[in-house]
Amino acid sequence: MTPLEDPLVVAEFRPNLSELNLFVGNLSDLNASSRTFQYDLNTTLFSDYSHKQRLIALPENTSMTYNGDGLPIFPDNTVIAKTFYYNIDERNLSLGKQIIETRILIKVNGEWQTGNYKWNAEQTEATLDLSGSTVPIAWIDNDGETNTVNYKIPSNTDCFTCHHSYDDITPIGPKLRNLNFTINGNNQIDDFINSQNLIGLSSSSEVSAIVNWKDTSASLESRARSYFDVNCAHCHIPGGQCELESTLNLAFETSLEDSNIVTRKFSISYRISDYLEGVSMPLIGTTMVHTEGVDLIQDYLDTL
Repeated sequence: MTPLEDPLVVAEFRPNLSELNLFVGNLSDLNASSRTFQYDLNTTLFSDYSHKQRLIALPENTSMTYNGDGLPIFPDNTVIAKTFYYNIDERNLSLGKQIIETRILIKVNGEWQTGNYKWNAEQTEATLDLSGSTVPIAWIDNDGETNTVNYKIPSNTDCFTCHHSYDDITPIGPKLRNLNFTINGNNQIDDFINSQNLIGLSSSSEVSAIVNWKDTSASLESRARSYFDVNCAHCHIPGGQCELESTLNLAFETSLEDSNIVTRKFSISYRISDYLEGVSMPLIGTTMVHTEGVDLIQDYLDTL
């Protein structure tokens, strides 16, 4: 089947992931359909050291529309897919990977709907599972160390917890400021513009950009605020899950004074320094301390 003959992506929560037509060939190869396009983020959400493949499928002859530095406007029947996996051995990728879940967002009549597909042990299919579950994982890192995690696939209720703004479900990652960086020599947003996947602006220069939190050439403040924006701000903003429980506003564009980071720095340090379910931050979405991220945030807090 040539790319032009790839079947249309199905913007419905079918029982099996394969029925959505997001991939072609063997499902476990994660070969994206030509009806989709892949995207990446300058700073990514920490999810227990898992890897992620991110896809967007727009309906035929439609585009995302520029709407400022945050999320673009997506047309109805857009499908956003994020697949989580672990490489068996980071030193030898030819040994393959263990795919855990594919999270799906579909925009229906102006509103986003969520659904998770859990991959089977044979890696031949993923089935719709809204109740959540725990999957034991083991992988070898670049240092040759064996790591284990009881990976938690979120329930649909968990999805709403992180993905809601006021009473509406919303995507988190693909804000234009987090897409505005160079991949393989080309700016990602400019590529989207040139391919007509994004309209309403002429150049990536019209969009602000957060930084990669790992980029030590950037300022400590920019790196920490970028990390906060991606890992914490979906809950710690007006309309987020923690709006009534915390005075923090951790969106990247919020001034330091208005963010309340300074007044809450000791609380932040306490809530991120150890993993204790129901107490540590984030409340859901991870089962361990992100050591590198905590070090970054603590270094920044120490300057305030």
